[in-house]
Amino acid sequence: MNISLKWYYRLGFLLLFMIVLFIFIKLQPIWLPIVMVIFKILFPFIVAAFITYLLHPIIERIHEGGLHRGMAVFIIYFLFFGGVGFAVYKGLPEIIKQLKDLAESVPELTNQYLDFVNYVQHKTAAWPDGIQERINEGIVSIEQSLAAILTNVINSILELVSSLFTFAIIPFISFYMLKDYVLIKKAVWYLTPRKWRQGGIILLRDIDKSLGSYIRGQTLVCVMIGTISALLFWFFHMKYPLLLGLIIGITNVIPYFGPVIGAIPAVIIASTLSVKMMIITACIIFCMQFLEGNILSPLIVGKSLHMHPLIIMLALFAGGEIGGILGLILSVPIVAILKASLLHIKKHFSKKNTIDLFKQNDTREEV
Repeated sequence: MNISLKWYYRLGFLLLFMIVLFIFIKLQPIWLPIVMVIFKILFPFIVAAFITYLLHPIIERIHEGGLHRGMAVFIIYFLFFGGVGFAVYKGLPEIIKQLKDLAESVPELTNQYLDFVNYVQHKTAAWPDGIQERINEGIVSIEQSLAAILTNVINSILELVSSLFTFAIIPFISFYMLKDYVLIKKAVWYLTPRKWRQGGIILLRDIDKSLGSYIRGQTLVCVMIGTISALLFWFFHMKYPLLLGLIIGITNVIPYFGPVIGAIPAVIIASTLSVKMMIITACIIFCMQFLEGNILSPLIVGKSLHMHPLIIMLALFAGGEIGGILGLILSVPIVAILKASLLHIKKHFSKKNTIDLFKQNDTREEV
């Protein structure tokens, strides 16, 4: 009887949860603008916290080696933001120039694309009507997808340019987070209720163990892949080498599908130059993926996530459906956090049930 009542309670809780979730989704026009405003306010702090999370282990190792913590923070801060600042100072004008050249080349690329479409339609004109309609629908779908991607890219670039003040303040926030890291930990410790402190520490350690090395390693791998790709494109006189290397480096964050997404712009641009350049570009991308998959990722990242590839693919499909490119990038870290949280909850409840069982046995023995 107790077991059946437990199942009724669980089903009732699940039904109530689904009703609340449905109402929450229906009220999206009300809470979404508020969430967006809060996100814009917290965005520099989130980015600064991410940078702090990346740099803190390095600072701790240097500090444990005998160097004063303030000096360790200053050295790592100077090297990181100095390197990023120098790269932006040298690379941003070149990226803007290459974007301008690419925008001026759009009519030429469009004409070549239309010639290709006309060639495909001419070759398939004698095919059955059903097949040709499918081909035309596929071409229209590709055109719509490319237009949407181009619009998103342009909007993202405009938002980045308009958010220069936000990005300029991030280094200062990150500096104070690195300098006062111990004080921030103490503040979070005292603000957390007592009964959650020990469990919270264990949960954060589990998340950091599974996710920390993955994020740091994947970031380093993406920077290396993007840099090497840009240098190889420049060496073989490919158009827009810095821009294409940047795209390949960013999309390489996405497991499995990222290399394909990053390769599409490079192959399309190379196909407008010559068959030889398209083959060279394809070879460069293939070599980069071989280097990343067989040398860099196993050596730097390893198997830190401990998740089956099917789970990662499911997370990528869900993330892409919900949040587009940003969803693809964030889906795997979110699933890793959920996995660590669920395992922590399972351990907590199993431990609690064991303690309750021992208490019941002790009570029976006393009776």
